[in-house]
Amino acid sequence: MPTVSAQKLVQLQKSPDLIRNICVLAHVDHGKTSLTDSLIATNGIISPKMAGKIRYLDSRPDEQTRGITMESSAISLFFSMLRRAEGETESQQCDHLINLIDSPGHVDFSSEVSTASRLCDGAVVLVDAVEGVCSQTVAVLRQTWIERLKPVLVINKLDRLITELKMNTSEANSHLSKLLEQVNAVMGTFFQGERMEDDLKWRERLEARVQASGKSVGGGTEHMLRSQDVVEGDAAETDEAIPATWDEKDDEDIYFEPAKGNVIFSSAIDGWAFTTKQFAGLYERKLGIKRAVLEKVLWGDYYLDPKTKRILSSKHLKGRSLKPMFVQLVLDNVWAVYAAATGGEKGKGDLAMVEKITKSLSLNLPSHVLRSRDPRAVLTSLFAAWIPLSTAVLVSIIEQLPSPASAQAKRMPGLLDASPGASSIEETVRRAMQGLEGSRNDPQVAFVSKMVAVSTKSLPQNKTRLGAMLTPDEARELGRKKRAEIARAQAVANGERPDLAELRDSLSDTDIGGGNEFSQTGSSEDKADEETLIGFARLFSGTLEVGDEVYVLSPKFSPAEADAAPRPQKVTITALYLLMGRELESLTSVPPGVVFGIGGLEGHVMRSATLCSQIEGGVNLAGVSMGSQPIVRVALEPENPADLDKMIAGMRMLSQSDPCASYEVNPNGEHVILTAGELHLERCLRDLRERFANCDIQVGAPIVPFRESIVSAAEMSAPRDKQVPRGTVIGVVTSKQVTLRVRVRPLPASVTDFLITHSNTIRELYADQDVEEEGDVEDGLVSASNNETEGPSSAGPASKIKAGSARALESLIKITMDLDKQLHHIKNDRDLWNDITKRIVAFGPRRHGPNILVDQTESGACQALTIGTLLQQQGETDSIQDLPRDRGITAQSLSDKIVYAFQLATAHGPLCQEPMQGVAVFLEDVTLSGPSAADQPTQDQSGRLTGEVIKTARESINQGFLEWSPRLFLAMYSCEIQASTEVLGRVYGVITRRRGHILSESMNEGTPFFTIVASLPVAESFGFSDDIRKRTSGAASPQLIFSGYEMLDEDPFWVPFTEEELEDLGELSDKQNIAKRYMDAVRKRKGLYVKGSKIVESGEKQKTLKR
Repeated sequence: MPTVSAQKLVQLQKSPDLIRNICVLAHVDHGKTSLTDSLIATNGIISPKMAGKIRYLDSRPDEQTRGITMESSAISLFFSMLRRAEGETESQQCDHLINLIDSPGHVDFSSEVSTASRLCDGAVVLVDAVEGVCSQTVAVLRQTWIERLKPVLVINKLDRLITELKMNTSEANSHLSKLLEQVNAVMGTFFQGERMEDDLKWRERLEARVQASGKSVGGGTEHMLRSQDVVEGDAAETDEAIPATWDEKDDEDIYFEPAKGNVIFSSAIDGWAFTTKQFAGLYERKLGIKRAVLEKVLWGDYYLDPKTKRILSSKHLKGRSLKPMFVQLVLDNVWAVYAAATGGEKGKGDLAMVEKITKSLSLNLPSHVLRSRDPRAVLTSLFAAWIPLSTAVLVSIIEQLPSPASAQAKRMPGLLDASPGASSIEETVRRAMQGLEGSRNDPQVAFVSKMVAVSTKSLPQNKTRLGAMLTPDEARELGRKKRAEIARAQAVANGERPDLAELRDSLSDTDIGGGNEFSQTGSSEDKADEETLIGFARLFSGTLEVGDEVYVLSPKFSPAEADAAPRPQKVTITALYLLMGRELESLTSVPPGVVFGIGGLEGHVMRSATLCSQIEGGVNLAGVSMGSQPIVRVALEPENPADLDKMIAGMRMLSQSDPCASYEVNPNGEHVILTAGELHLERCLRDLRERFANCDIQVGAPIVPFRESIVSAAEMSAPRDKQVPRGTVIGVVTSKQVTLRVRVRPLPASVTDFLITHSNTIRELYADQDVEEEGDVEDGLVSASNNETEGPSSAGPASKIKAGSARALESLIKITMDLDKQLHHIKNDRDLWNDITKRIVAFGPRRHGPNILVDQTESGACQALTIGTLLQQQGETDSIQDLPRDRGITAQSLSDKIVYAFQLATAHGPLCQEPMQGVAVFLEDVTLSGPSAADQPTQDQSGRLTGEVIKTARESINQGFLEWSPRLFLAMYSCEIQASTEVLGRVYGVITRRRGHILSESMNEGTPFFTIVASLPVAESFGFSDDIRKRTSGAASPQLIFSGYEMLDEDPFWVPFTEEELEDLGELSDKQNIAKRYMDAVRKRKGLYVKGSKIVESGEKQKTLKR
């Protein structure tokens, strides 16, 4: 294939209608990179014979070794096709530019999929014809739905139906139909879920409008008529009118159907693909049927009458046994090619059959191919001449997927409305982004989805240009340098001392490529392995040139609060690049609608950001983060302590370049890295050692998060004080001035699940609190260092919600009502749980966790911080008053200290200093005593009392916690494995040994494979993938997705005490307490006291003793 020059690609960037920005998405090992190899071969970058083998976009050595993609890679491709305009008889050649992004399929790198999808307008989704719809297939389809990308479905690996499953054409047709139904069912669930959510919002807005207008709400027709009157009457008074009737939407456009041209059947490894439209064009003249008709009937229950050449539906068969047209005209021919090329005696093919097929298809194969002894060479050559993969895929991309201009007109309104501060976006910015306006006067808006680390020497400006790319002056300078080096080498060989001064003078003026190469030899060697961060971006409006100054808007930026910290920084664009896979090409300017690389952002962009030419009225496209959250944490240290600074700098660069890797420092000084999984951890460690830190690094044991909770169980010990209910603790501070009475109880499971589900909504209620969320895990997987950053000023919702924020108030009211409903269903101790919602003082830990602090004091010690107080103040004054500042020490003045103690206690439980879950703390009494309790305290007295109250409250909560039966919650993976019947038992054995349990097992219809869904503790998952592959000889590979926490129903303090237990287990308990093992391991890692551990074993057997 001819090589396409970079200048031609740059020229096409100026025509947005001829550009397609696409990403290739699929489950792991479904053939994404093999398919992109075939597309890259059309531009002459690699040989077509090596397509599917060289894996060009897998540029990392570990990607080539493991055979999977770990990083998103982009490349710009040229494609030319003949297109016939409407009303014209002759076709004209039309050139197109395709910006293609190949993304990973492994769940550990799902964040790479998120970064790629925001930059694109369409997606090519691959599904394995044998494995079908897998977990990541559903995930990438959901990603396309959320980002409003138009997808094209590629059913890949059809060759496996022939070579592995030995299906005939009828069986294959039935199998493909069921597979297509599965994919469409997934899309249907997305549509149904969105419509249900829209319907719920419409009903809520309608009811709110009716109630606000003072109309009585009746039932049936009367209610609808009144609602309609209210809506129509208020439509003129509101900015946004609410429709009186529910607007139904058609879901026809969301499904995949071969007749529409958005389904491709392919085998990437054999290099062929086709659509039904292609075969409609082939059979148009032969059958004498119009192409438009054939496109509709080549898929489905349509049959061709061999006598009359008429198309029949299934109801007109009249008992005749005919093959569907897709089988008769399409699959039979593909199967015949495989039989001719790879069938016959010993699988060497049938040469006579091959010649017959080539003659009937009017194909000309070279004679050396027909004489080849390799059947695959004949097979691939025949398919490449008949139905090449690149043609089918690229033509479908051009015809089915939108250009940047049409895509932004449809996608931008939704993305802009969902961005933070959408109402404050300037109209000129909104109009420029929707219209893809690209003049120099238009606002410049670009989205940087991630930062990519590249070697400094691989940048275009640092490469040495050779041959025809050198100018005459540069060639003469290079010749002078070479002659001087040769003369010096000859002088040294002859034993003579060369004239160093002359040599130095001759080389001092040498300047090739803009730099003195000889004088900087030492420094260039030192910087040979340096890494540079460039932005992976797309321009949505305006034209960007080298030297332009733009503002970097962080993911927390909101145009409604443009001046809020952190203030956006202005940066200068130092370089622009055309992304060509492993290579980069320099650009001077970039028009809108193009995916490109950008330099000059290092140190200013952390993972993702929006570049905008203005702050006021700007837009934040990085506000929504998708992808998995880090769950695996390990502590790192350099083998040579002198390399500590290098390791820290490398970890910071890694956290900037990897969208799912985080770096933090624990209070004990440990440098910890957080990753999405075991494979992701291996990639990060390799990058640290070989690219970013360039030093040897020691890796500690993986740090797995746990949760602590309590339950009511039969084996609980008696309470310490039988005069008070279980869990009640009376704490007295050291100075005897304050006495606290708290009662700890387990929260019902339904309430705990509700709080976990709505943790994000609860977090939004603290809009004014400056909480550092960078690196936090969505489900609360936060480090101890972050938990300890909250000072005693941490208060309840009433002091943190913005006054006059209607949205925050509406969320608070909704949560209060839903929580009341959950508590109303509790059967046990109903009097205790009734009407406590408005007395909730705080959620914890970090003010949005699944634990609650309730004020039940008669004096209302924390009443000013409760939800009920907030709602009352909001209803009366529409503003939140500041907390009263008492001059003396009162119970109310200690409320914020008690809340802070609650946050600390729930963040560091008594078992192993892990966060609590499902615990309710009732503050029953706060008593003040002492001679001068009401007097104004001195500064020293106030500070001392603050510490005493916090300490006593925290210890009281921990003591009340331990009076119940404690439990550990384990972080769990949802494990999906596809395995054949031969290795099914081995898979079960590995899962059982690692304390996992099987959730479901289903056979994939039409295949010998089973899909196993299991639950596996994260603590037992390290080395699980390798173990599965070894035990099954590579026949099974698991996908691990974090699914939350699951209770380990075992008391870590349990010991046998009944006669039966002592008789069966003995005093030392032969049965291992799994919960205690986990608890002791965490306590040992954190340096806490471990009960029963031996510091010295066999102390008399010292190595220093001679005897």
